[in-house]
Amino acid sequence: MLPVYKRRRTENIQAGSVMGEGKPTAYSPSSSSSSSYISRFCSSALRTKTLASSSPSDSSIRTLSGDALVRRLGLFDLILIGVGASIGAGIFVVTGTVARDAGPGVTISFILAGASCVLNALCYAELASRFPAVVGGAYLYTYTAFNELTAFLVFAQLMLDYHIGAASIARSLASYVVAVLELFPFFKENIPSWIGHGGEEFLGGALSINILAPILLVLLTIILCRGVGESSAVNCFMTVTKVVIVLFVIIVGAFKVDVSNWSPFAPNGFEAILTGATVVFFAYVGFDAVANSAEESKRPQRDLPIAIMGSLLVCVVLYIGVCLVITGMVPYKLLGEDAPLAEAFTSKGLKYVSILISIGAVAGLTTTLLVGLYVQSRLYLGLGRDGLLPSLFARVHPKAHTPVHSQIWVGIVASILAGLFNIHALSHILSVGSLTGYSVVAACVVTLRWNDKTASQVSTRWTSTWQEGVIYLLIIAGCGFSAGLFYRVGASFFCLLVAAVIAVLASIALYSRQVYMNPPGFSCPGVPIVPAVCIFFNIFLFAQLHYEAWVRFVILSLISIGIYAFYGQYHADPLSSNETIIYHRAPIEEGQ
Repeated sequence: MLPVYKRRRTENIQAGSVMGEGKPTAYSPSSSSSSSYISRFCSSALRTKTLASSSPSDSSIRTLSGDALVRRLGLFDLILIGVGASIGAGIFVVTGTVARDAGPGVTISFILAGASCVLNALCYAELASRFPAVVGGAYLYTYTAFNELTAFLVFAQLMLDYHIGAASIARSLASYVVAVLELFPFFKENIPSWIGHGGEEFLGGALSINILAPILLVLLTIILCRGVGESSAVNCFMTVTKVVIVLFVIIVGAFKVDVSNWSPFAPNGFEAILTGATVVFFAYVGFDAVANSAEESKRPQRDLPIAIMGSLLVCVVLYIGVCLVITGMVPYKLLGEDAPLAEAFTSKGLKYVSILISIGAVAGLTTTLLVGLYVQSRLYLGLGRDGLLPSLFARVHPKAHTPVHSQIWVGIVASILAGLFNIHALSHILSVGSLTGYSVVAACVVTLRWNDKTASQVSTRWTSTWQEGVIYLLIIAGCGFSAGLFYRVGASFFCLLVAAVIAVLASIALYSRQVYMNPPGFSCPGVPIVPAVCIFFNIFLFAQLHYEAWVRFVILSLISIGIYAFYGQYHADPLSSNETIIYHRAPIEEGQ
C-alpha cells in the first residue's frame, strides 16, 4: 500500500496565518516588527510535510493539477540508471591511480568503500519504499523528517554539485570524443583545442572556450525533453555497452595476470588502503539517482529498493574485477597516472583494448551526464511544486510528460559553465552535496522511525524526546568530523579513539532512549546503528575534503538561507493545513 502525503501548515498565528481551518491572513513586511518577521521566518522554516497514517490503493499514486509524469521505468531501467550514474570513465582511471599508493590492496579499498555505500544505500532504499509516489529524493525525505529550511539547504548543496559536476563531465566527454575521432587519420592533430581538447584560454585563463561540450549537453537535453522513454532507451544502450566493455576488459586482462604482482598485497600498510577507501568512495556516488525516479517507476514501492541495492552491487563487482586485473597485469609501481588501464594493456601488446577503453569511457561519461541532467530536472520539479522555486519549474509538458522548463534550465546552466570556464579547477569543492545528502538521509531514516510522529506531533513529551534524539545525531556527526580532522592532521590514535567512543555512546543512547516503529515496505536493518555508522563515516569523509569545500558549504548555506528568507518562506506550501494530496497513477501514453 502506498502512503498518502499531507502537507501541514504550522505557522504561528502572530506570523500571519492561522492553524487548522481558515485561510492565511495577509502579511505585510512593512507593517510588522522585526520580532514578528523573525517569528514568521522561524515558523515557516520549521514547516514539514506530514506522512499520514492512511494509505490509498496501489492504483492511486499521484496527480496534482494534471502535471503528471509518465510511469515507464521498469526494474531493469532503474538498475541501469543507477549503474549509468555511478560508473563513468573513472573506472578506467581511478582504479589505477589509487593503486599506485595502495598497491594491490586497492581491492580492499574498493570493498571498504563499497560496504560503506551499501549502508547508505540501505537508508535510501527504505525511504524510497516509504515515499514511492513523488520526486524529490533527499530533499523530500528531509522536508518530511526535519523541516522546510533544512530541505532547501540540502537541495542547494546537492544542486551545486550537480551543476558543476555536469559541466566537468561534459568537458571530459568532449575530450574523449575528440580522442576517439583522432583515431581516424583525417582528424588526427587537425582538431583545435577550442573544439574539445581542454579549451582555448582567454583573459589569463579566466575564460576557457570549449565548443563541443555545450553541443553535447544540448543534444542530451533534447533527448531528455522528448520523454523518459527516449532518454531511458539511450541510457540502456550506453550503459549496456559500457558494462560489456568493462567485462571484456576484465576477461581479457585475466589471462595476462601474473599473481606475483599481488605480492606484497599492501606495500604501504593498512593506512594507505584506508586513505584509498576515502578516495574511491566517490566512485560509487550515483545510486541515489534511482530515488529521484520514483514518479516514473511502474512499481516504485517494490522496484526502487531493489534497483538502488542492485545497481550498487553491480558497480562493486565491476570495480573489484578491474582492480584485480590492473594490479595483476602490471606491478603497481609501474602504473601510469593519466590512463593506467589503457597503458597496462598496451604494455602487453593489446593496443586494441585501449581503443575499446576509450569507447567505453565515452559511453560511461554519456550515461553519467545523462542521468545527472535527469536528476537535476526532477529536483527542480519537486521544489517548483512546493513553491520554494517559481512555478515555472513545476510545469510538465502535456504530451512528453517531462518537466521541460526545468530540463532546459538545467541544460542552459551546464552549457554556460562547460562552454566558458575550466570547471575542472572547481573539482576540489565537489562531493560536499553528496556527503551532506547521504548524511541527512541516514538521519531521516532514524527520525521517521521514532514512534509515533504523526499521532504525537503536539505532545510536549514527544517533542522533547525528538529534540534529544536530534542532539545525539548531531553528536555523532560532530565526532565523525573530529575523527576526520584528527586523521587528516596525523593526530595520535588516542584522539581518534576518543571521538569513536563518544559516537558509540551517542548511538547507544539513541537506541535505548527512543521507541522505533517498523515502517511499511523495505526496512533498513539495524536502525539506528546502521544510519549512525553512515553519518559518522560520511562526515569523516567530509573532513577529508579540501578546506575550500568547507568554505563553499558555509557560503552556499548562507546564500540559500537568504533566498529562502526573501522568496521561499512567502511562496512555499500554499495548501491549507487539512488538505490531503493523493497521488494517482500517471496517465500512460497511447500505445504504451
